Amino acid sequence: METRDLGRVAYLPAWQAMQDFTAARDGATPDALWLCEHEPVFTQGVAGKAEHLLSPGNIPVVASNRGGQVTYHGPGQAVAYPLVNLRRAGYFVKEYVYRLEEAVLRTLVHFGVTGHRVAGAPGIYVRLADPFSHAALEKKNSFEGLGKIAALGIKVSRHCTYHGVALNVAMDLEPFSRINPCGYPGLETVDLSTIGVSTTLNEAQAVLGQKLAAYLAP
Repeated sequence: METRDLGRVAYLPAWQAMQDFTAARDGATPDALWLCEHEPVFTQGVAGKAEHLLSPGNIPVVASNRGGQVTYHGPGQAVAYPLVNLRRAGYFVKEYVYRLEEAVLRTLVHFGVTGHRVAGAPGIYVRLADPFSHAALEKKNSFEGLGKIAALGIKVSRHCTYHGVALNVAMDLEPFSRINPCGYPGLETVDLSTIGVSTTLNEAQAVLGQKLAAYLAP
């Protein structure tokens, strides 16, 4: 897997580049992992409902072809776009999502944080009262007491993935209050900074990139 750091880029050119890469690749094209952060933007997934976009204000809204509902991207958020040939890797979409989430969980462990999955709600969550607690969730299908720290949204075309995962590192979280994050009214969104982890975007991106490269390997 070839890793590229794109730096801070606008969302639309990055999305177009992913589509172009995926359309042009063949069975011999190496997989890639693109790391970046975006200028402020709300993106709607293919199933996105207008009622979840509450008051976007001056932040642009893009109708994307990824899965899921509305989310926000902005400076201070580590965005990773794995471009993986699933047929060659030897696993299916459900396992791909599991591996994405596992890479985020292992990234959080690196910083001493325990992340959690919530049944039926892709992404990674942390316990607001004690994000460093190792205790398992009592309610595995509830957001009670949790904040979302990483969002997932993917697209698969001809067995090849694009879009990916966004981990909140140290960002302005206010724009999340203008939406129902991922379609869930009242869901709190957090970042590493607000739960007490002091790190840089570059460090968090590097760790996330290493974990993704490891967990997405065939």
